[in-house]
Amino acid sequence: MRAIFRFFLSALAAATARAASGTVWATPHESYSSSVGVLGCKVDTNRIAYWPASVDCDSICVSLSYEGRTVHLLRIDQSQGAHDVSYDAWNYLVTGYSATQHPTTGGAIAMEYADADASACADLIHTKDHKLPLSAANSMNYLASCLSRDTWVGKNHILYNILDPICSWGNDEVCNLDWPTANQAACPTALGTPSVLTTTPVYNIQYMTGNKVLASSNQVVANGGPALNLPLTLGQKSGGRSGRGGSMVAMMAMSLFTYRLMVWL
Repeated sequence: MRAIFRFFLSALAAATARAASGTVWATPHESYSSSVGVLGCKVDTNRIAYWPASVDCDSICVSLSYEGRTVHLLRIDQSQGAHDVSYDAWNYLVTGYSATQHPTTGGAIAMEYADADASACADLIHTKDHKLPLSAANSMNYLASCLSRDTWVGKNHILYNILDPICSWGNDEVCNLDWPTANQAACPTALGTPSVLTTTPVYNIQYMTGNKVLASSNQVVANGGPALNLPLTLGQKSGGRSGRGGSMVAMMAMSLFTYRLMVWL
């Protein structure tokens, strides 16, 4: 019997490591960010996945489905435990409408995900040849890890002299990296110059209201449509826009279960 349980634990760990599809409790996320410095002014910030695993150099695209609707998301930020997705994407999956048309609220909802080829997210990347736009000043640790081996990001990236993911500082210009001879990009303007940047705004969709707001100032630039009030269903957990509590409880329960098994074994 103990051998069976050891086999079960090994199989579970292996399956988790290579899982390419399954169910996640998706929660809405309203403010764009990227832990690896992907520039929000050059991607579709309404189709982003903020998931617990660290951002990969190959698996940056994932599909998420609910009740017959599917979206593709760029997985370019790491959460603290929740499976957050852009509010507009979450709202569309739940209601069939953009959050700017008919915003709704809710907690974590069980949705089906699957890893997708990066080409499936090409239309979410608004650069020439759909190369992933990175900050030349602040993405080098991530990029170096991708360049150290044969990866999609290593072959499909472009560097800009923009300092922050919401594109409010720097210069909107392409930089060149002579890797591996150099580990710092060369730009037309001095790399990292903190110029105020207003020509490439990033917008968020405000939770509950559906208002379109400037990410840099939270200024409303367009009002959302009438809200939809949906009942809590069996496939939904109550809660706000983060849903991290449920994830933590699940993680603690799994840890306790695993600990008891290890003691028994």
